[in-house]
Amino acid sequence: MDVKEALYMNRGEGENSYAKNSKFTQKVASITKPIIENSVHSLFSKGFHPSKLLNVADLGCSAGPNTFSVMKTVKETVEKECKELNCQTPELQFYLNDLPGNDFNSLFKGLSGFCDQTQGASCYAVGVPGSFHGRLFPRNTLQCPLAFSGLTSNEGLPLNKGKIYISTTSPPVVREAYRTQFQEDFSMFLKSRSEEMVPDGCMVLILHGRQSADPLDKESCWVWELLAEAIADMISQGLVAEEKLDSFNVPYYAPSLEEVQHIVEEEGSFAIERLETFALEFLLDKEEKETKGEKLGKDIRSFTESMISYQFGEEILEKLFQKLTHMVVEDSAKESMNATSIIVVLSRISG
Repeated sequence: MDVKEALYMNRGEGENSYAKNSKFTQKVASITKPIIENSVHSLFSKGFHPSKLLNVADLGCSAGPNTFSVMKTVKETVEKECKELNCQTPELQFYLNDLPGNDFNSLFKGLSGFCDQTQGASCYAVGVPGSFHGRLFPRNTLQCPLAFSGLTSNEGLPLNKGKIYISTTSPPVVREAYRTQFQEDFSMFLKSRSEEMVPDGCMVLILHGRQSADPLDKESCWVWELLAEAIADMISQGLVAEEKLDSFNVPYYAPSLEEVQHIVEEEGSFAIERLETFALEFLLDKEEKETKGEKLGKDIRSFTESMISYQFGEEILEKLFQKLTHMVVEDSAKESMNATSIIVVLSRISG
């Protein structure tokens, strides 16, 4: 599977769109707002006084309301800092990055009201399609990046048979392959950002993670276990070929805080200013569990449909996600499930 082509949030503003099914991510963005404010304050407290332009990148912006919330936080904090320091407010250049399949059209439509040059600091925005695991911007241009971000044997046999992510049935080599791939990708991400950022520039990362040191912890595997079971049900009905499931491994990894810290320190381009985790219940609204489960089913569909469609075909989508939603409703009625976010604030090391 070509991840760059197949991975994106559901487009538009329809019932299954990411824009209509991203309340959980909005809650995460709300919780981390003070951290972004503090990071901008830290940038100014280090003696950074831009006379004309402040470059800010949102990596993995998607097309929902979260992007505009983050942009607003940065804009208001910069205006506040400049007022307190009695210095000229810089123009703000926002670089909005995601993979090429992202719904940039909807994103740009939403920018028309935000980039109103008659109110406060002047803001400009540009879309930057591409993977943030490599270089995206010219050297030494960014002051404040933000990121919200096939297994076979030697004989060609699937090693993770019947599963799409790390599972209790996965051999140790599968867990190690996922961990190694994350280490390589995250190290490349850090190296790329270090080349693009100015010295002492600040970066805020919000990563999906896990509380436990064990990658098999249910918290990080729950969604993928249910999705694999739903696909297996499609196989039992003759709607999907078994080999398609066996050859499918989701491009996802939920690291522990310790793993993130180790990679940052080993890569060596950034100093860690803040590193912490927080957990939120998947189902946030105070509603009946069945209604909550149905909403969570839609949330899962909004960020998995593109790669499911790419691998298994569009014709199974409705039946598959109906089955998945039924399973989510049943499972979430038994116990509450949490999702962990890791907050990392990094400062680009000079030299």
